[in-house]
Amino acid sequence: MERLVERLEKAVERLEMVCQRPGMCEDGSSKGVAQYVQAFDALLAGPVAEYIKISKEVGGDVQKHAEMVHAGLMSERALLVMASQHQQPAENAFSSLLKPISEQIQVVQNFREKNRGSKLFNHLSAVSESIPALGWVAMAPKPGPYVKEMTDAAMFYTNRILKEYKDVDKKHVDWVKAYLSIWTELQAYIKEYHTTGLTWSKTGPVATEGSKSPSAPQAGAAPPPPGPPPPPAPAPTSSSTDDSASRSALFAQINRGEGITSGLRHVSDDMKTHKNPALKNQGGPVRSGPKPFTAPKPACNANNPSPKTSPKAPALLELEGKKWRVENQENASNLVISDTELKQVAYVFKCTNSTLQIKGKINSITLDNCKKLGLVFDDVVGIVEIINSRDVKVQVMGKVPTISINKTDGCHVYLSKNSLDCEIVSAKSSEMNVLIPTEGGDFTEFPVPEQFKTVWNGQKLVTTVTEIAG
Repeated sequence: MERLVERLEKAVERLEMVCQRPGMCEDGSSKGVAQYVQAFDALLAGPVAEYIKISKEVGGDVQKHAEMVHAGLMSERALLVMASQHQQPAENAFSSLLKPISEQIQVVQNFREKNRGSKLFNHLSAVSESIPALGWVAMAPKPGPYVKEMTDAAMFYTNRILKEYKDVDKKHVDWVKAYLSIWTELQAYIKEYHTTGLTWSKTGPVATEGSKSPSAPQAGAAPPPPGPPPPPAPAPTSSSTDDSASRSALFAQINRGEGITSGLRHVSDDMKTHKNPALKNQGGPVRSGPKPFTAPKPACNANNPSPKTSPKAPALLELEGKKWRVENQENASNLVISDTELKQVAYVFKCTNSTLQIKGKINSITLDNCKKLGLVFDDVVGIVEIINSRDVKVQVMGKVPTISINKTDGCHVYLSKNSLDCEIVSAKSSEMNVLIPTEGGDFTEFPVPEQFKTVWNGQKLVTTVTEIAG
């Protein structure tokens, strides 16, 4: 990863030196560059440059992430230059051309997954959820709405950033505005130049994987980071053309119907082993077919024995700065955090079959990748977030303004009488229930809707909860 980041930093520095203004990338002149490529350069010099600038000011993981995003945008520019000079290729060839963009999308998303403990995790998530928007080049006939959909996916996290930093650090608020403006400007750009899909040249050679364009880095320059294509269809391997031909031949044979058996040779009874046992003893032992695949056993070395299992991460329950870290706890039924302060947050990660009680008033709580976890807390002034978890139970003893449930299956939320005004926001989750206290001290269970119906009313989309009778 460190080597990749170094390559990205060098690529970004080189591109910044060359691309000083719209239309001045690589070839040093806007002469001969298609209008829509120059318009894309304007986007790079405007919102993208502002986003990169503020990301450097924020620093840390946000800066590294921004460099990866910039590399993805430059890969997309290379594709736009190629499209402006070549005719549209066949589908298989186009998938290969998209490969650099999809790979970079994967790089961006993997960075978020490897840094879940980052203090700037919301920033990384906002970018990771929306970066597939770079795949608009493969989204015909509605690339613009696709970008809008990907932008909306980031709003959950950008809203959290705004809520956390609006009265603390304006730099992060500006970061959100700069980042979202990239996709807003890209939608306007697509609407003007690529309304129904990527625009290809009507003249010139048909684009191929080996096609060159003036925007390609000059020989001798440091190689750019791996490019990123869109998620639509995974880029085929070099044998994709052969595979396609093989499939076509197979379907052609199947479509022959009964004629497909016309080339088979008749086998008489004296040639069948079950009717002529003597054949079984001829020609050595009968083959039983290939053995099922088994993973090769690693060679044993007395001086360096290979471990049977990877070591477990250590269980933690500690205060690190302003963050309570509760990690990798298993079968722990009496975890308690009691010495809390308003400015502190709690991050609970990969805890299984355990219970945790948080006393006092705290800023926020995050449950990440937990299974069969019970959480009881007094008061939270910010938000309680449950993400990537299964079978969790959360009980509020005091007050909490917001509970967010994201990518979670099985979640029971027990509210107190003082927290009935709590907002519960859910996405990509199932089996959610909210339990409301009764006068008798019991709870009444209410399911959170998971299915919705959306219709066009002539002016806008209207979404309502689908009631399922059963």
